[in-house]
Amino acid sequence: MARTALLLDDFFMRHRTEYGHPECPERLAAIRKALDPLEDLVVLRSRKADLEEIALCHDPRYVESVLKLIESGETELAGGDVSVCEESGKVALHAAGGVIETVDAVLIGHMQNAFCAVRPPGHHARPAAAMGFCIFNNIAIAARHAQRQHGVERVAIVDWDVHHGNGTEEIFYSDGSVLYFSTHQWPWYPGTGNASETGEGKGAGLTINCPLPAGSGRAEILGAFCDRLLPALEKYRPQLLLISAGFDSRVGDPLGQFRLTDQDFADLTRMLLDFAAGPCGGRVVSVLEGGYNLAGLGEAVKFHVSQLVG
Repeated sequence: MARTALLLDDFFMRHRTEYGHPECPERLAAIRKALDPLEDLVVLRSRKADLEEIALCHDPRYVESVLKLIESGETELAGGDVSVCEESGKVALHAAGGVIETVDAVLIGHMQNAFCAVRPPGHHARPAAAMGFCIFNNIAIAARHAQRQHGVERVAIVDWDVHHGNGTEEIFYSDGSVLYFSTHQWPWYPGTGNASETGEGKGAGLTINCPLPAGSGRAEILGAFCDRLLPALEKYRPQLLLISAGFDSRVGDPLGQFRLTDQDFADLTRMLLDFAAGPCGGRVVSVLEGGYNLAGLGEAVKFHVSQLVG
């Protein structure tokens, strides 16, 4: 029986950005083409998140105002940092809702693990602000949902995007129930993610940032996973592992200067799956973030998902 879910919905194509924008619908077309030969995938469809679910991580006033702005015909948010069209608000709600549904399928036991090919991405979305192509923080909302609806006490979010997930960090910085780990290029957009940012209050020590210089690749990034992440996970013992899977850390991406290969993504995935087989019971949900080289995005995702399938 197939045990890997794939959230891949044409509805996400309806989020149209300005001409030439790197976060474009063609990203999903490239992923669909690359994954088409793979068997043993259960394809899921999205559903619209309700405002209460979005408010698990976002100020309701922000949610209301950003949806109204988009519906009014606004084409840029956050000073041009987020390109939108008239349907982008609906698509963003479906992206968050789709990830929630996927987490449900994994935690209920219908699926062992999953990859969510969603857009717009989410890890830059702050509690009360859109940022960095992101409107709502899909992975953070899913983590909160897992806690609220399924009684999950400890979640780990692992972010290998070339950019620091400042929104995710901010949401959980003083929380204590979510471990956030990030490898990212430094200095680089969005300018956060210094190694000194380690959490505060109940969350002290549960934010682990590994800023790395341009040109970093397998040795540096897999080294950080081995030396920093795995010991932290063994100590924390999460019950659910979420991946902010940004493939702009791949060699040749136009928005980053990391040098990971497709095989490196497979090896990172295998490392996380091997850990998750213990305390997480194998429960892993991966959520698409960046990745803007259309020629390479599909292949990187294929190597990643191939490991989930096993």
